[in-house]
Amino acid sequence: MAKAEMKTKANNASVTKFLNGVADEQKRKDCFEIVQMMEKASKAKPKMWGPSIVGFGEYHYKYESGREGDMPIIGFSPRKQNITLYVSQSFDSPLMKKLGKHQTSKACLYIKKLADVDKSVLQKLINEAAKADLSRYGG
Repeated sequence: MAKAEMKTKANNASVTKFLNGVADEQKRKDCFEIVQMMEKASKAKPKMWGPSIVGFGEYHYKYESGREGDMPIIGFSPRKQNITLYVSQSFDSPLMKKLGKHQTSKACLYIKKLADVDKSVLQKLINEAAKADLSRYGG
């Protein structure tokens, strides 16, 4: 059986062009603000990963199964329903209770708009996630 090709790979597509294509004006503004927050936390420039994820930094993973690949340290994607943030390492943080209106899944934090959350708490959560992954995987 052929190895599955990873769809989420870093590429040279323009982050600015991608985000300028977000139809909802408020979501577009929020995304540019999240870029600044994640850039500050990761000290890395934003890069497109696949067609719709804006990622910061990079790490290489390898599972016991032998599957391996590269992923951004932190990232986000402006989805139709919400903005999906890939900062799962901070879900057990006490800060989550102070964040405001959000949802989580196993690996994602979902917010509708930045106005629904405390931005200083979100910045701290993003900082924690970036720091945790940078110390775990290097950067």
